[in-house]
Amino acid sequence: MKFLHRAAPIAAVILCAGAFAHAATPAVGQVLPTAPAQANNVPEQQVVPAPQIQSALLAQGEVHKQDGEIVQPLPEAALQEDKDFATLSAAVDAHDDMASAEDRELNCLAVGVYYESKSEPLAGQLAVADVILNRTKSGRFPKSVCGVLTQRGQFSFVRGGKLPTPPNNAQWRKALAVAQVAQKDLWDSPAGNALYFHARYSKANWNRPRVASIGNHIFYR
Repeated sequence: MKFLHRAAPIAAVILCAGAFAHAATPAVGQVLPTAPAQANNVPEQQVVPAPQIQSALLAQGEVHKQDGEIVQPLPEAALQEDKDFATLSAAVDAHDDMASAEDRELNCLAVGVYYESKSEPLAGQLAVADVILNRTKSGRFPKSVCGVLTQRGQFSFVRGGKLPTPPNNAQWRKALAVAQVAQKDLWDSPAGNALYFHARYSKANWNRPRVASIGNHIFYR
C-alpha cells in the first residue's frame, strides 16, 4: 500500500509532463503557417505606352517614313507661293528658272518679251508682256498669247507664222521670269491697258491715245 501511495503522485507528474510536451510538438504531417516572403532588390518592370500622337498621325496618313525617318509634311498654306513683293525686281528674281517647259502660253509670252525687249529695263519688259496679254482679252485680237504673236503683220521677229527659239542665256531666263510675273498678275502694268507699242526710233505716226514711254518703247491704247 505504501508503494501505491508513492507511485500515484509520480504517475500524475509524468502524465502532466506528457500532455505539455504533446501540446508543444506539432503532429507529424502538420504544416505550420508561414509569413509571405518579401522580395528585395528585384527591379520593377515598367511598361511604356506607345506615343499616341505618332499613332494618330499614322492613322490619318499625315506622316510618312523615308529611310526610317518620320517626316511630317508642311501644311498646304506653308507651301503656297508668297505673292507680295517689295519691288518688281524682287518679283522677277523670285521666278527666275522656275517656269514649266510644258506651259506653251508662258513660253510664247517669254518669246515675245525676249525678242521685243530683252535689252529694256524690267518695267519695259513687263509692259511688253502686258500688251500681249491685254490683246488676248480685248476681243480685237486672238484669244491666246501664241495666236497674238503669230498674227500676220504684228511682230517683226515672227517668220512664216512661226516663233524663233531663243538661246538659253541669262536674258532668256529673265524674260521667262518676267513672263511669269505678268501671267500671274503679280505687279501692276506700267503701261496700263496699252494694246500697241513701237520703238522710239520708229517714224510711226499713230493717231492713238499715248499711255506711257518706258525705256526704248512708247505705248498706246
